[in-house]
Amino acid sequence: MKTTFIYWAFLTLLGITHLHALFSVFTLDIPIFVPILLSLIVIFILFKRMILEIVELGILWNILLCLMQLSLLFIYIYTAPSWIYLVPFLIFIGLEYMRKSSANKVASLARSLQQFEEQQNQINETFRIVRSERHDFLKHVSAVHFMLENKQYHEAKTYLDQLVDGYEETNLSIRGERGIVAGVLHQMYRQAQNKGIAVVYDLDLPLSTLPLSDQHIVALLGNLLSNSMDACEEWQSKHHEQALLTLQFYKRSGLYLLTCKNNSLPIPSSILDQLFHSYGNTTKGNGHEGLGTKMMKDIVEEHKGFLDFTYKKEEFLVKIKIPEIR
Repeated sequence: MKTTFIYWAFLTLLGITHLHALFSVFTLDIPIFVPILLSLIVIFILFKRMILEIVELGILWNILLCLMQLSLLFIYIYTAPSWIYLVPFLIFIGLEYMRKSSANKVASLARSLQQFEEQQNQINETFRIVRSERHDFLKHVSAVHFMLENKQYHEAKTYLDQLVDGYEETNLSIRGERGIVAGVLHQMYRQAQNKGIAVVYDLDLPLSTLPLSDQHIVALLGNLLSNSMDACEEWQSKHHEQALLTLQFYKRSGLYLLTCKNNSLPIPSSILDQLFHSYGNTTKGNGHEGLGTKMMKDIVEEHKGFLDFTYKKEEFLVKIKIPEIR
């Protein structure tokens, strides 16, 4: 928070200085409050629309860029007012654009690396569970066989029911899916169960059939399920009832249809109106930047799809339609 305040204050002061110098070129006597007001308006707009990630550049690069921007002010000291004042102003904007774009790229790479590590862990965990189940399968068959030989039919049925329930959890996640997608589905399923959330995967066909890259499928599913689980967890804490999360996927008339429904506490209208349209809108607490929903919208639109949502009677429903275009 302190770093953010210093950055915006620094940017505001530089903006006022540059605008005041530019206005001095005109013969009109423009009051000082005009550049101050203009700078504050521009900074306010940037503050509301821009996700600040400059800390990703590190202290050294940020200080270097700040010193370069401060050095431009010497032109105003040693040069008489003229249109040459436009040069340092444009350089100032260019340096700030370079800072922002570089920080975004570094932050994006950091997020990609973190996602890759998480996905790798999810795949490894899913593979470990499958191997474990396969390793124990013959033992279970032998146990059931022993019970049947000894006419313990009721015990055998109970044992099989418990066994099938355990296998069904894994089967729901990996059936027909590519490894990386199966890892996400299985990990989210286990996380929801650990939190006491009821999860239903109603998938007519594998999610891997979506005409998206694995990276985009994982980002879409990860954000969709993660947001739904967070909402369910908050709903459970307040109502002391089990929340339900349902993920459906099917295909109709050349359209892939993905829907996700979950329990949710009331969401303010101000957040609902901008939830999937801009960054920084989140129903979560401090520490969340509201990136996920906008990323989902961008992915869907990039593939000529459509995303819509409804909130009614403490239920949040997201509908995603993506055409069969490869």
